[in-house]
Amino acid sequence: MLVKLAWRNLWRQKRRTVLTASALALALFLSLLMRGFQEGSYANNIDNAARFYTGLIQLQNSDYVESQSIDDLLPASATFIQPAKQHANISQILPRIESFALSASGDKSKGVMVLGVLPEQEDAYSGIASKLSQGEFLTQVDDQVLIGEGLARYYNITVGDEIVLYGQGYQGQTAAGLYRIKGILHFPVSQLDNQLVYMPLAQAQVLYSTGEQVTSWVLHTKELAGLPQTEQDLQLAYDVMTSQASGGRPLDVVVRDWQDLSPEMAQQILLDRAGGLFLMYILYGVVGFGLFATLMMMTLERQREFGVMLATGMLRSRLLQLISIESLLIGLLGIALGVLTALPILLWFSAFPIELTGETGKMMLEMGYEPIIPVLINSALFLDQIQIVLILLVLCLLYPMWRTYRLCLVDALKGGAHGH
Repeated sequence: MLVKLAWRNLWRQKRRTVLTASALALALFLSLLMRGFQEGSYANNIDNAARFYTGLIQLQNSDYVESQSIDDLLPASATFIQPAKQHANISQILPRIESFALSASGDKSKGVMVLGVLPEQEDAYSGIASKLSQGEFLTQVDDQVLIGEGLARYYNITVGDEIVLYGQGYQGQTAAGLYRIKGILHFPVSQLDNQLVYMPLAQAQVLYSTGEQVTSWVLHTKELAGLPQTEQDLQLAYDVMTSQASGGRPLDVVVRDWQDLSPEMAQQILLDRAGGLFLMYILYGVVGFGLFATLMMMTLERQREFGVMLATGMLRSRLLQLISIESLLIGLLGIALGVLTALPILLWFSAFPIELTGETGKMMLEMGYEPIIPVLINSALFLDQIQIVLILLVLCLLYPMWRTYRLCLVDALKGGAHGH
């Protein structure tokens, strides 16, 4: 009965109802577009950066987190990685050896980062072969290496020349080897270009005498939104595996996500997201003032009507329910309009994302990123915005409802402008 009455009341002032719902719809529409593009860009950047280097998740020995030492390793066995393989959200798994060595060629020497990888799997994950500027890409059975262009320039060497790697191997053993250069890679990040050496995983295990061990397992997830839960599941699984291990030194496996592995990028996204949210809340604030004024007007101009309803026996609580239902219906109308207008646009840009051209597009291509502005369509994104609209509605209702609850019946029946 109250819902029917509230619905009829709304259309007694059609223009006011439509304008209020439209204001809410506009705020929801703009915030959904802004958040969709913003979160889409973040998701794309995180995915690209993860594929380029760290992965979304890494399994590491807990001591390796601090020491970065070749002594703190994990097994490279199928048994060890089985919990990750069985997880429904894990899409790719890559074993890696990552360590440092002193490189030398001619009379020059330089510290370099050595990455031991499974070449075919690594290329399928990061597309590293596309960055090859000279020579050929590695195969799993090669005993050669790939180096960055900056490192090649430093030594003035090219494909077919040799480079010496010298460092500390597993448990104090000497790591030394002479490797022929099979290819030269171009990295857009100078730090990588100047110091990165790729070699097959088997060769890295021989160089550092690690046996069937690796410094980390790199994992990628199917759904970025499910990353926190996946991280928790894996940590629990490896804690159980560690507790059930018998004999030998117990492994303490730590599961690290991209935010832990790339804190600079995580902070940059956090700051950017905070800026976007600030603008969004300003938008909602402006709309909130308009909504508050409309709701206040709805209650003040109907005081005589409310007085008659109370005089004929309607409880104040029922009257407040009626006002709440009217406001809720306006809110739902605004939400429906906002979602129905924003969703087709987001779906369109999701299927046909905006392409970046010019210098920006060229720079993104050089970094190995697709030059587009992607859109994220996520149910959580919609639910968050709808929740904000409903909270805004409740906040705007508090004072009008308090005025109605304190309404003086005599003044209201006299057509008085104000209750207490």
